[in-house]
Amino acid sequence: MRTRPTLSLCWALGLLLLGGGCQKSDQGSKAKPAESIAEAASPQEAFGRLTVDELVAKMAEAKAGTLKLAVFDNNGRDTFNQGHLPGATWVQYDEIKPSDLPTDKDTQLVFYCYNEH
Repeated sequence: MRTRPTLSLCWALGLLLLGGGCQKSDQGSKAKPAESIAEAASPQEAFGRLTVDELVAKMAEAKAGTLKLAVFDNNGRDTFNQGHLPGATWVQYDEIKPSDLPTDKDTQLVFYCYNEH
């Protein structure tokens, strides 16, 4: 069975917006950007991380039609309405349903919020 590559980018919007967002963790709101997805994914961490430059490159590939990519903003609705990454879709972070996701299993998914949660 094919699995969907899933990525997490929780600190990207924090660089672009001011204000709160999704649920905060106990560790504060500064996430350390990883050099690559492979470095960020540890045995305890099921999701990888992207730097802003890596996401920009992936978004350019998607725009050029060479990559299937879906970007999801899981900040609060007000924060999303104030500003979000171009092409991002808003989802409630704790209520994501299969119907919110693309049906094409080859699509790479990126979820982000204002902090490292």
